[in-house]
Parts: sequence; C-alpha cells; structure tokens
Amino acid sequence: MAHSFGLILANRAVVLGAITVRDLVDLTLEGERSGAFDAVWVGDSLLAKPRLESVTLLSALAAVTSRVRLGVGCMATFVHRHPVMLAHQWASLDVLSNGRAWLAVCLGGPSDATAAQAAEHAVMGVASAERVGRLEEGIVVVRRLFDETNVSHHGRFYALDGVTLRPPPVQRPCPIWIASNPTGLTWKGGASASEAVVERALRRVARLADGWMTNKLSPDEFRAQFGRIQAMAREEGRDPARLGSALYHNLNINEDRARALEESRAFLDRYYTTTFTPRFVEQWTVAGSPARCVEELRAYFAAGVGHMALRLASWDQRGQLKRFLDEVAPAFGGR
Repeated sequence: MAHSFGLILANRAVVLGAITVRDLVDLTLEGERSGAFDAVWVGDSLLAKPRLESVTLLSALAAVTSRVRLGVGCMATFVHRHPVMLAHQWASLDVLSNGRAWLAVCLGGPSDATAAQAAEHAVMGVASAERVGRLEEGIVVVRRLFDETNVSHHGRFYALDGVTLRPPPVQRPCPIWIASNPTGLTWKGGASASEAVVERALRRVARLADGWMTNKLSPDEFRAQFGRIQAMAREEGRDPARLGSALYHNLNINEDRARALEESRAFLDRYYTTTFTPRFVEQWTVAGSPARCVEELRAYFAAGVGHMALRLASWDQRGQLKRFLDEVAPAFGGR
C-alpha cells in the first residue's frame, strides 16, 4: 500500500516566541526540497490555542512551494466559520496552490475542556452542543459549493439560495477529511468517549468524509478502528477503498528513548499550555533511535495508515528535521 509523510509546522510556536515565521517558511522549503514529504500541515485555533491563522499561513506557503500538499489538521474552527465564506477561502487556496489544498475538519474542543475553549465558542456564538450538527451540515454545504452551481440549502444552521462559488477549486472533488480520535486517551490519560459516541464518530467519517485523520492510537488500535470505518462506508453505499487515512503524530529522534520522550513532553506541555501524562505522550510519539523510529513508523504503515503527518516534538526543529531526513527517511525511499 502506498504511504507518505507530512511535516507538521508548529505555527503556535510563533505566538509563544519559540520560533519565527521565517523558520516556518524555511522548514517548509527544506521539507519540499528533500522529497521526503508529500504534505505540509498546520494547526488551527482561535482563542483556545492561539496561533497564526491556518488559511492565511497556508496561502503564504502556497506562494513559495510547488509540490507539497497544503493541509490543515485539524480545522478546529470549522464549526465557527460560515460555510460560504470558508468555501470561498478554501477554493481560493486550492487555486493559488494549483490544486494542493487538503482540508481536515474537526469538532474542536467542548466548552468544558478549558476556559479558553469556552470563550472561543462563546465569542463566535456557537453552543458546544451544536458542534456536531454544525460540522455535519457545514461539510454538506461546503462540498456542494465546491462541486455545484446555484446551490440552495435550508438546514438547521445555514440557509442560502442560488449561490455559485467563484472561483471553484481546481481539485474535483476538493477533498474534505474528518479528524477525530473517539477512543484515544484524553490529555489526562482517561477514556475518551462512550461506545455510542465512538459509533457515531466513526460512522460520520464513513458517511461524509473523503478520509480519516486520527492520533494517539497504537498500530493495532488504528487497524481496528479504520476497519470499522471501512465496513461502515460499505453499509453507507460508499467504496471503502476510496477512503484515505492519516495519523497526526509526534516524532523525537534520540538514541536515549527516555530522553526523547522527556523532551517531547516538555515541548508538548509548553505548546499546549497544559500538563500531559507520560503515558499520553508515549502514545502520541514515535521516539528513540533512528532504527527504533523506523520500526515504529513501519508498524503504522503495516496497520494501514496511508499518511504519517509528523510534528517534530522538540524546540530544535531544524536539528530534528535533519536527523529525520538523514537517518529515518532513507528507510522509506526519501532523501
């Protein structure tokens, strides 16, 4: 099965003062030049985890790249954005990049997650309980605007008549993935969701998405969950072979695995302004010697992961990128 790597940019680190915008551009250019990466990813948030705005940043990167796909994973503010405005912005990005835009949407955090998350929903006038409905309806509207002319829609949250998007996206269809991890560990290490919630989340992907992005799963867990999604897609009358899959993961290369995980935890704690459990960090990170990292990455690909999006879980972003390109990527035909 074909597989690929993506480079996750730490666009929140600009707000934290840890790296510069120039660093993000340089990392992107190095990633594209290396040939090891198929995509560059950025995160998305408004108030909960402030950072450079995702569509704006990807538009800037579109101007300096020519090959890598440009992804947002995940667009946590999807439920806050009006689908007509977002469809126009995203189609424009796809035109600017000549068909390289890759949209992975998600629910964003619930209001009871943090005070900042509650404030984000409140300032945008979105009740936490509306997130699922807005996500599902928003995907339907955005997809129709990408693919059709004179679109009319009257739903629970959005109403429009005779809307034609100009310019349309280059990609036909322009992909819309859903990012979720309903059975993954929570940041404090507990269970994430009930079986009923898991069932609905996985079926949402099977019914509405072009692919599934997830995180914090072992290879065996990924294989089992993606298998469920593929079976559900078949039940929904869709071809499961057409569903893509991606893992949003962290990477730290260090011959001392314990030190690699320790550095990753320090990075993630600062990046997300929280305190993660060691178990949570280990579940979310490929860590250790180059040989150990190659082994762990191969296990994910063997489990059916199509795309590994990797964040360098260290403030030494350039050093970790160099080690990946020189010591890990060659095992997969890169560099």
